[in-house]
Amino acid sequence: MKKIALIFFCILLPLLGISQNSLKELLTLHNSKSIPYITVKELKTSKNDVILFDARELVEYQTSHLKGAIHVGYDFFEINKIVNQNIPKDSKIVVYCSLGIRSEDISEKLKEFGYTNIYNLYGGIFEWKNEDNEVVDMIGKETNEVHAFSEEWGKWLYKGKKVYKK
Repeated sequence: MKKIALIFFCILLPLLGISQNSLKELLTLHNSKSIPYITVKELKTSKNDVILFDARELVEYQTSHLKGAIHVGYDFFEINKIVNQNIPKDSKIVVYCSLGIRSEDISEKLKEFGYTNIYNLYGGIFEWKNEDNEVVDMIGKETNEVHAFSEEWGKWLYKGKKVYKK
């Protein structure tokens, strides 16, 4: 159901001229806050003590991601891929996507499976890059490119080079 709502908001709302004026409004509209947020600043101070999951699609992850992040995807997310990595269920896990909407969905699935220390990165990789933090490409080299997901969501990425690949 959330996927249908996401499609509605990505495609129909811009056509109707309805949009959010702030990231807070956008996240309030789309998220239930069932998973606590962690800010970019908080993540930076604890980055060595967390497991990062990237809940974007593979092409987005391949363009750039937070250093050390594990790609878990969204459309083809499989909990067994995480379970098979033997990650303790009390590990501090931070899930991110472009802005923090898809990552809440994936975090909820982790929570349902018994993971207990999960956080959703507020503003996602866009906020991470907007605050001048490093993102890396598939070989671990720093890049300025960030997959902007869509024209509508891309407006929230202020820094870096927006990339739109299929």
